[in-house]
Amino acid sequence: MKIFLDTADIDEIRRAAEAGLIDGVTTNPSLMAKVGGDRDPTELFLDICETVDGPVSAEVIAIDAEGMIEQGGRLAKIHDNIVIKVPLTEAGLRACRSLSNDGIRVNVTLCFSPTQAHLAAKAGAAYISPFIGRIEDISGDGMELISQIRMIYDNYDIETEILAASIRHPQHMVQALLIGADCGTLPPKVLYQLLKHPLTDRGLDGFLADWKSLGRDL
Repeated sequence: MKIFLDTADIDEIRRAAEAGLIDGVTTNPSLMAKVGGDRDPTELFLDICETVDGPVSAEVIAIDAEGMIEQGGRLAKIHDNIVIKVPLTEAGLRACRSLSNDGIRVNVTLCFSPTQAHLAAKAGAAYISPFIGRIEDISGDGMELISQIRMIYDNYDIETEILAASIRHPQHMVQALLIGADCGTLPPKVLYQLLKHPLTDRGLDGFLADWKSLGRDL
């Protein structure tokens, strides 16, 4: 499963990319606002694209189809890695169809049902982003949604990639991996939680203590 980092923080992206832990990046206006400051968004997107060799989702802020198409076209010119992110609305799907017809990859976001995911695929989405955590915030089952979309896409040989989003903790990642999501996007905090295990730390401490008892250096 491909791992995308959900952030616009260039330092976090560089850290994860240099370790070979991520395959791409997802952003949204909220994440851009946290780190953008006075920076031109175009420059920030270009920096991200030059830091990670993979898809970088850049979200439009227009709510009408014509505006999304215009903004998406401009964003796509920044770098070949840019994927245009549009909301799962009628206008968003119209924009998705137009952009995808022009050879621009589209990530349809804010998906909360299997029927939405089906329609996004029909509109030409390269990625569909079901929001696991937000569904669970209202006592729903986010992983069941991932499972349903996986079954639908497999039933009909749909090529749209399932990008599990709003991942809140490592167990979400485990479940997404077992279900067969194509990608998962998660914040830096959760990415590094995937690395941690108390038995790893305990084992390393034991190895180092035993080596120290030898009184030798390598």
